[in-house]
Amino acid sequence: MLFNIGDLVTRKSHNHDMAFKIVEIREEEVILKGINIRLLADAPISDLKHCKECVEEIIKEDDDLLERMSDLRNLDRDEYFYLPGKILHIDADQDYLDRCIKLYKEMNILSFGLVLKENNVAGSIIKLLSDINPDILVITGHDAYYDNNSLDYLNVSNYKNSANFIRAVKEARKYEKDQTKLVIIAGACQSDYEELIRAGASFASSPKRINIHALDPAIIASSISLSNRNKSIDLLQILGKTKYGKDGIGGIMTNGTMYVGYPRWI
Repeated sequence: MLFNIGDLVTRKSHNHDMAFKIVEIREEEVILKGINIRLLADAPISDLKHCKECVEEIIKEDDDLLERMSDLRNLDRDEYFYLPGKILHIDADQDYLDRCIKLYKEMNILSFGLVLKENNVAGSIIKLLSDINPDILVITGHDAYYDNNSLDYLNVSNYKNSANFIRAVKEARKYEKDQTKLVIIAGACQSDYEELIRAGASFASSPKRINIHALDPAIIASSISLSNRNKSIDLLQILGKTKYGKDGIGGIMTNGTMYVGYPRWI
């Protein structure tokens, strides 16, 4: 069976549990990127099956996640106006970034997106923060936990990109130490959650070292952006809006970043 770069496929060996896009073909092996899950994997071509129905499944899953945010989209305008927090979203993956930016636009949130490989973020972050001055910073891309049968979750060298995310968060905190002035959301699939929080992230993945949805960082960012800056967030409710809840992302109690004003203009 013929496969091409860009084809949507599933893996027979994993009981077709996840949809992937082929991003590279190497003789009898391919490199796959998760469509909904921030995951890179390799597989033999013989393990693949074309997935014609995947497009519909992807649309349905995005719609389901958006439905979880309906309470934030339906602001009671009446005589008030709303200024959501500004988001700077740095992502190592263009496809995932595009989907996240689309979500921000649907939620009417001002956002700036930039593709940077995980190991390049720390060196660029302070200038980007100075230029854009966001209320919320998202640093994400790809990560993985290599257990090597050691189960040593505390050794950052066992992670593909957690050390890069940690360095970027620490640099961002040199620019703004106050958690209430800059909310940082960091990490990707299976990232070193505890060290990211210790480094200064407000929210991070992944408490249970599981894969996270492509939109999960953007869902957290949107929820904070659309929460009143004079009120403490409902932490459990916001985490519950993500695909895998508290197993995939955790964080600290903080206020929102949205200004509410009166009266609104026509």
